[in-house]
Formats: sequence, C-alpha cells, structure tokens
Amino acid sequence: MSNDEKLKMQNGDWYDANFDPNLLKERLFAKDLCWEFNQLKPSKIAEQNEILKKLLPKCADHIDKISILSNFMVDYGYNISIGAGSFLNHNCYLMDCAPITFGNDCYIGPDCGFYTAIHPLDSERRLQGLEKCLPIKLGNAVWLGGGVKILPGVTIGDRAVIGAGSIVTKDIPADSVAAGNPARVIRKILSEAMI
Repeated sequence: MSNDEKLKMQNGDWYDANFDPNLLKERLFAKDLCWEFNQLKPSKIAEQNEILKKLLPKCADHIDKISILSNFMVDYGYNISIGAGSFLNHNCYLMDCAPITFGNDCYIGPDCGFYTAIHPLDSERRLQGLEKCLPIKLGNAVWLGGGVKILPGVTIGDRAVIGAGSIVTKDIPADSVAAGNPARVIRKILSEAMI
C-alpha cells in the first residue's frame, strides 16, 4: 500500500479509498464526531459548536454564525468550508473527499447531499476500491431546496436557487433558478427593483 493515498486524493488522482489505514482513521474520527453531534439535544448549542469546531476546523472561528441541524454527516470534515450566516437543515451529507465550499448566507434544505467522489465505470477497478474526487463550490446566498443532490466538480454561482429534488450535474450560473434531473436553468432571477 502506497503512503501517498491522501496526496492522490487531494490532487484529484485515482486513489485507494477503502484500504488506506490513514484515510480510514481520519474517516472514523469524523464519523465519531458526527455521531456525538447527532446524539445531543437540539438545545445543547454550545456543546454542538464545540464538536463542530473539531469536525470542521476551517469554520472554527465563526462556527457560532453557522446553523447545522442533526442528523449531519461528513467523511473527513477538514475539507469543508462554510461561510457565516449559512444554514444546513436536517440530514445533510457532505462527502468531502475533495473540498466542499459554501459561501456566506447559504440555505441548504433537508436531505441534501454533496458528492465529490467518482468511481471507475469498469467494475474490476471499482472493486479494487479506487476513486477520485472533484470539488464542489457554492457561492454566496445560494438556496437549495429539500433533497437536492450535487455531483462532483459542480460550482453553483452566487444567489442561485436549486429546486427541491434536483440532481445538479453541471455548473449553474449566478442569479439563476435551476431544477430537474439533471438540473437545468429554467429562468434568471431579477432583482425586485427590476420587476
């Protein structure tokens, strides 16, 4: 087993996701913190924030300006950046093999998923545990309806709105409403001053 599986993961190369002991250890650390977070009563906000500081170190200095509801699950945690004013509703899963970045003031509906991993189409290679990953980025003030799924490599522009149940496979420009499977832009958002 190569010692550089994490480096391959970070570089977007094919890597062994399932049998590298260091990556397994990091995932278990994150999953344990998620479990602890999800077991707390909703009123235990200070305790939740202390766990989130460990789980999401890039957000530690402004964790009190982010709202995350249980159940919440990540793979690593350290690849996640969430801007101030953002809200993640119940049952969000962030598969952060590659960076997942939310701008400020993002509204994420319940049951949303962010999937950075890509597996080989060839079953022989897939069964070897190989995968690679691409980052996901949301701009500022993005709103995702319930059940939205974001696939690897997608960027969603500032102020975009994604309709509930959509599967986003390609970039969505700023100030757009997109919906469907696969999601497509159905209209631009005009400021109320222009209406």
